[in-house]
Amino acid sequence: MELESLPDEVLASIADRNAWRSQMAGSDTALEFLVSDLARWQPGSAVRVAFLDGDTALHADVAGATRQISDACNLELDFGVDAAGNYRRWHENDTFHAAEIRVGFNMGGYFSLVGTDSTDSTIGPPAGPVGGRPNQRSLNLGGFTTERPERWEGTVRHEFLHALAFHHSHQNMRGSCEAEFRWDDDQDYAPTTNAKGVFIPDAAGRRPGIYTYLAGPPNNWPRAKVDHNLRTVEDPAVVAGPFDSDSVMLYSFPDFFYKSSPSSCAPTGNGKDLSAGDRRGLALLYPHAAERLGDLQERAEAALAAMDGAGSSPETVEAAGGEYRDRALELLHALSGKGEGVGR
Repeated sequence: MELESLPDEVLASIADRNAWRSQMAGSDTALEFLVSDLARWQPGSAVRVAFLDGDTALHADVAGATRQISDACNLELDFGVDAAGNYRRWHENDTFHAAEIRVGFNMGGYFSLVGTDSTDSTIGPPAGPVGGRPNQRSLNLGGFTTERPERWEGTVRHEFLHALAFHHSHQNMRGSCEAEFRWDDDQDYAPTTNAKGVFIPDAAGRRPGIYTYLAGPPNNWPRAKVDHNLRTVEDPAVVAGPFDSDSVMLYSFPDFFYKSSPSSCAPTGNGKDLSAGDRRGLALLYPHAAERLGDLQERAEAALAAMDGAGSSPETVEAAGGEYRDRALELLHALSGKGEGVGR
């Protein structure tokens, strides 16, 4: 089983940026906004989507699969369909963002940057294929041009929810997955692999744990990457409502990943459609209600004022972070209603 994950160098750049935001947030309560709200797009806005490859029929299918998302929140996914029925395109030599969400089908695997990271030029190496720059993909649906997975609509919705600032349900601190996962091997497990090098139960039926299994093909993950992708996230940037086993954001793992069967961490949804909890999360991030929008704008304005103070204070010049600070200000201006759309 190959799991979803961003390239290591992209994850490293995200970690560096998040460390700066956390440092800033710790200096002023108004700046907690930097880690709690900056991933979301401006509610009520149109977030553009463009495709690198694939044909019109595939583009139409992907766009159609996202309607469940846009119907559930105050945000438009704009695919830029022209009079001839062609969908917006982006190119690997672009110097301006053709779209906030830039989809590719020609890399392996499924992944997406989270929310506004999709237009953040500090995310990903400049020469890499994945990142927030205009010439980099922000979302990938590998192999869709030749063969789609079963329940492919769920894969599309899962990745587009990432693009709208959702995280994985198995990392929800209110769920049971941390305790339910079999992190370590069965006692006295003798490492055993099949012809493809995948770790399997040994001759006595003892099973590999998650760390051992994911260390082998096709994932080849070190322990730190397993922790990043599977361990519970206690992060103020994560919208953590009640654990939702019906969510399209909850992975279906092999049975041996769990300590019990049936597991309280195993998905109960159909793996294709948004759950009621997914829809509530979208409504929370992108509300229609005027009072909720007003509260978001007020908090963004307070953070802007605090950022101005931090930027002019000599002892916080280093913490201001150059590109990180400029990006935070751009996002705050957009969320306060005083700036242009992000990435425009």
